[in-house]
Amino acid sequence: MKVALIGYGRMGKLLEQRLVEKGHDVLAIVDQWQEKDKNLSPALYSSLNEAMGELKNIDAAIDFTLPDSAPGNILFLAANKIPVVCGTTGWHDRLPEISQAVKDAGSSLLWSTNFSLGINLFFHIASYAAKLVDPFMDYDVAGFEIHHNNKADSPSGTARTLAEKVLAQTSRKKKIVYEMLDRKPDKEELHYASLRVGFAPGSHSLIFDSAADSIEISHKARNREGFAAGAVLAMEWLCAKKRTGVFTMEDVFA
Repeated sequence: MKVALIGYGRMGKLLEQRLVEKGHDVLAIVDQWQEKDKNLSPALYSSLNEAMGELKNIDAAIDFTLPDSAPGNILFLAANKIPVVCGTTGWHDRLPEISQAVKDAGSSLLWSTNFSLGINLFFHIASYAAKLVDPFMDYDVAGFEIHHNNKADSPSGTARTLAEKVLAQTSRKKKIVYEMLDRKPDKEELHYASLRVGFAPGSHSLIFDSAADSIEISHKARNREGFAAGAVLAMEWLCAKKRTGVFTMEDVFA
């Protein structure tokens, strides 16, 4: 497949490596923070408009940029009927609007708060664990996540997805609280906390705690390679058929 990378930070460079390993061709890289050079291979552009000549020849684009950039990128690509896989987080308050625009354009978007195969398996494990523990009133539930100190959003999109999946399976909890608590939590609040430190790629934990014992399940990323592998897998799935509409990793795993 012929691919464009939108964003060329650490994830962009890993994606390029993974795509080449899988036999795909990266035709263009778009990154406003990189110096434009059309003579490189693949060509480097500072905007999607400048890359339009190359974009006409691609099968899909992968976006790992910033929360304020991703919506505009998706809308541009959708308008040009270019399937896009988006791993940027922090913009999902605009998801209904973006989703409708993608559908209206007859294009396709596959988004996820986390493309790691392991974390998507963890989502399923955590949901089942929450459902299993729910009838036992002795156990309270909460969680926390840790990421590097350059992460743009807090809580992470992954933390939000995990907490929402747990909430859906926990009848005693009605509301998720992400911010620091300077009070006793209400019994109906699911507290999911965040920590930003050093270079940690990301870890997410879920705790079921009682007076007698504590059960903890967690996922810890060793590096970002798993995110790149999952994003490429998602792109391959999205383009394996002429899919239109909006999808997530749930659809890839179905």
